[in-house]
Amino acid sequence: MSAKKNPVAAAADKVVEKVQEAVRPGNEIPGAPGPVPPPLEEPTEPAGPLPPKHDQRGPDTYSPTGQETGVAQKKVAQGGDRLTTAQGARLYDTDHSLKAGPRGPVLLQDHHLREKITHFDHERIPERVVHARGAAAHGVFQGYGAAERISKAAFLGKDVETPVFVRFSTVLGSRGSADTVRDTRGFATKFYTSEGVFDLVGNNIPVFFIQDAIKFPDVIHAGKPHPDREIPQAQSAHDTFWDFVTLHTEATHHTLWNMSDRGIPRSYRMMEGFGVHTFRLVNAEGATTLVKFHWKPKLGVHSLVWEEAQITAGMDPDFHRRDLADAIEAGAFPQWELGVQTFPDTEDQMFEGIDLLDPTKIVPEELAPVQPVGLLTLNANPSNYFAETEQVAFHLGNLVPGIDVTNDPLLQGRLFSYLDTQLTRLGGPNFNQLPINRTHTPVNDMLRDGMHQTAVHRGVAPYRPNSLDGGCPFLAGADTGAYIEVPVEVPAARKVREAAASFDDHYSQARLFWLSMTPTEREHIVAAYTFELNKCWENAIKERALKVLANIGPDLCAQVAAGLGLPAPAPTVPLTEPQPSPALSQLGGVWPLDGRIIGIVTAGEQDLSGVRSVRQAILDAGMVPLVIAPTGGTLDGDGDPVTVQRTFATARSTEFDALLIAGAPAPGADAYGARDAKVDDGTALATGIDPRVLLMITEAYRHGKALGVWADGAEALRVAGIAPDAPGVVTADSAGTALAALTELLGRHRAWDRFTPAV
Repeated sequence: MSAKKNPVAAAADKVVEKVQEAVRPGNEIPGAPGPVPPPLEEPTEPAGPLPPKHDQRGPDTYSPTGQETGVAQKKVAQGGDRLTTAQGARLYDTDHSLKAGPRGPVLLQDHHLREKITHFDHERIPERVVHARGAAAHGVFQGYGAAERISKAAFLGKDVETPVFVRFSTVLGSRGSADTVRDTRGFATKFYTSEGVFDLVGNNIPVFFIQDAIKFPDVIHAGKPHPDREIPQAQSAHDTFWDFVTLHTEATHHTLWNMSDRGIPRSYRMMEGFGVHTFRLVNAEGATTLVKFHWKPKLGVHSLVWEEAQITAGMDPDFHRRDLADAIEAGAFPQWELGVQTFPDTEDQMFEGIDLLDPTKIVPEELAPVQPVGLLTLNANPSNYFAETEQVAFHLGNLVPGIDVTNDPLLQGRLFSYLDTQLTRLGGPNFNQLPINRTHTPVNDMLRDGMHQTAVHRGVAPYRPNSLDGGCPFLAGADTGAYIEVPVEVPAARKVREAAASFDDHYSQARLFWLSMTPTEREHIVAAYTFELNKCWENAIKERALKVLANIGPDLCAQVAAGLGLPAPAPTVPLTEPQPSPALSQLGGVWPLDGRIIGIVTAGEQDLSGVRSVRQAILDAGMVPLVIAPTGGTLDGDGDPVTVQRTFATARSTEFDALLIAGAPAPGADAYGARDAKVDDGTALATGIDPRVLLMITEAYRHGKALGVWADGAEALRVAGIAPDAPGVVTADSAGTALAALTELLGRHRAWDRFTPAV
């Protein structure tokens, strides 16, 4: 006989049902903080917790031992409509400590105060030493079946769908640093496969600073803030970093990638990912193939320009995590194809003269094309940052049958480091039992006890062999899905602390990268080196860096030297002349527009019908329109009101991929320097146009963004000093015509011919 529901609980459930009926399935403009609009006054009618927003979900509900529970996600979240202690005792007050009289001392017996403060004191766990600042999302990976000939991994099979959790991150900065700093980005993917968890833990740059993991503490100590002052935060532009990479020249190739536009991606959605190392795949017959993993974004590879990155770091330090979450909420689900470069598993593990065990080297795609093997789609945001994004624990040793490691000395060290670091961060050996880390396959590991053990193990014999537990667990064989390392021959050799001679080439691939860049991209690299090295204090470090650059390209060295006011040295090694690799350049393609943000600058009530129509057309095209007006609220005019998302005071060009300008707005009521520092009280106000709009237009133009104008928008262009026929500028007689031309330009990311390179 089923228990009768408590009448209070039943009444609360009815209130929850009413609330859930009001939940909006999605918003045209992403970013609403909650699933329902809040009332003006504080709610007083008890109701249970609101459901998550439509774009959010938590970890799949598996037990600590990998058993599918079938429990609804709401059952592992907070429940009930009343505030309670951690043990469920209801509370009547949480605003006042228990005192000896209204003005008396606080009593030690106040268990609620002690529990609340104690838990708060321990809310934070140690942040990651590297990759501390991250953003993540849930998704699904679908195999194409193309990899079945080289790997027996089940998740790569045709049409096999595997849940995933992906975390993106910066390397150097703390959790509180900005998203748009110049840095390498992490791209870590947790596959919850039918054979166990597989973690592919890589970066957005295909090479690394070091060839051996024993140097990892050195490169990170050099890149982190100086230990005496704890500055600069999240920057490579300082003496210790450049001291290390100019003395330790195997870092040259990665440093050059970091100084390129790859170091300041426009979005996580427009960022490549790489496994960095060479892995060994095994097929069903036991044949092996060496591979390098690549993530190719469907939206193309796109970056910020340096000034844009700097402004954004101040205006919106959460730019990348907001962009990812908003795109998913808006239904513009980010996608990447997983691809592999394949190489014969030869004894020397070389390919076309390139050492496949050297993590500072790439194999150009023209020599080994990237073959797509599956599609990754991110389709849900986390419901709790700490429980998911912060507590997710990746480990390169999380492997599945069909995927094995190689003797890359950096990879070998990472196999130890990732496991070791979780013990400190997550409080003990049971971190894999946290919901976000749980495998989706049954676990019978004979591991017992330890801090934060949440499984309740049975049996009396956690050892093998045993008879008391019936011999369970039993060993598996290759025919029953066991993970078996490839029995690679280890050559007889003496123990040494050395590297292969092929690891000694530190410049030829950096030169390949430099020669593969377009003139515009080379300009950005010159500017990056000039900026970074000018921030160094010690002249000797600048001179040493120029010696490194001379071995990449004398033209690169000469221009950076000119910016530093120093003589350019001659190369110290013979310069190679490699065939350029067009695949290394970000320019030249046309890409989808999913989730792009278009700013619509209005003069208030002027041509609201055009604003309405173009706004709807942007939504219909899968992009996000943000209306920018002198004040917030709505623009009424004739017809449906138009909601304003940004004002002239709150908008900045760096937020938008392109601008549509519907008028030449007069200075707003808040357009004076004491209220808004972006306003020049003198000459700017004399133009008759709000100076913040002119700043927005000139910044967008300077950063190569497409501009479309109609109606009086042409006057705003004229006052801003921008020619109506300038590259990437569209002057039209209607909103629709302006948008059509603008979207065509936007597919190329920027108006690249607006930049005049010198190299």
